[in-house]
Amino acid sequence: MINVIGVLPDDTMETDVRVDEENLKKYKWYWVDFSDPTAEEFRLLDSVFHFHPLAIEDCGFLLQRPKLDYYEGYDFYVTHTVKREDKEVIKEELDFFVGKSYIITFHFEASKEVEQVWSRITAQDVIKKWDPYYVFYQTLDKLVDTYFPLIYHIEGKLDTIEDNRQNQSTDELMDELFDTRHMLLHIRQTVNPMRDLLYRMLNSQHLTEVKKRREYFSDIYDHLLKVSELVSSNREFTSDIRDNYLSMTSHQSNEVMKILTIITSIFIPLTLISGIYGMNFVNMPELEWKYGYFIVLGIMLMIGLSLFFWFKKKGWFK
Repeated sequence: MINVIGVLPDDTMETDVRVDEENLKKYKWYWVDFSDPTAEEFRLLDSVFHFHPLAIEDCGFLLQRPKLDYYEGYDFYVTHTVKREDKEVIKEELDFFVGKSYIITFHFEASKEVEQVWSRITAQDVIKKWDPYYVFYQTLDKLVDTYFPLIYHIEGKLDTIEDNRQNQSTDELMDELFDTRHMLLHIRQTVNPMRDLLYRMLNSQHLTEVKKRREYFSDIYDHLLKVSELVSSNREFTSDIRDNYLSMTSHQSNEVMKILTIITSIFIPLTLISGIYGMNFVNMPELEWKYGYFIVLGIMLMIGLSLFFWFKKKGWFK
């Protein structure tokens, strides 16, 4: 599907615009949005707009790395947005062709960011401050803003894992923790290239229109820096939680081993005594004693209690 906004020289807007090379020339500037285009619509990138074959090829392949390419008369941008579905982070690509008199957006999935900016611009009768690079800024700003709710959701999830108010088992917590780390990895693979893209835009000598709006794009860059720092800090936090749970598990195992060692240490001499008198040799005079059984039980009880109090004095039960 293709949607078009055409802005006339008197700053009035038309939305019922035919995508034709000659027809588009009458507009001061225009915005063409390709949303999940058909094969015939896809060919318009070449037949009407005459974009470079490499840029058109990048549009056809999903999830290119965020980047900026310079071409004669326009610039080509590949950007990424992210959204959460269950325990997965889904990345979607949004491409821009931006020139002085037009902006072309291209995406295969519905873009909320494009829809929001489209609604804002179509709600106005007269468009004065808007131009292709302002549309580009607004869309890019909305795109970067989508990163924050996802990061805040992950932070809340990490707090829940750390508190463990539902008394989940360590295995369940570790599974959730590694799922969260996996989500953070996907976000980092999107945010860091986007941050590099904005840095390149701000420091490019070719993008004069970006320089005119440097404060706007710098604001987006600051947001990306913040998101990048949040991703890094949350990944470190997941490592701390993992190490803490592993330490707790190791400590619990050591406690169990200590108890088993105490029990074994107490019963080894008792087992030795019972084993000796359980051999049933003929020449064992103690077997003929009237009170031999009770004496042996008393000795075993004394040994067991002695070992118990000795271990307690050593602090093994603390």
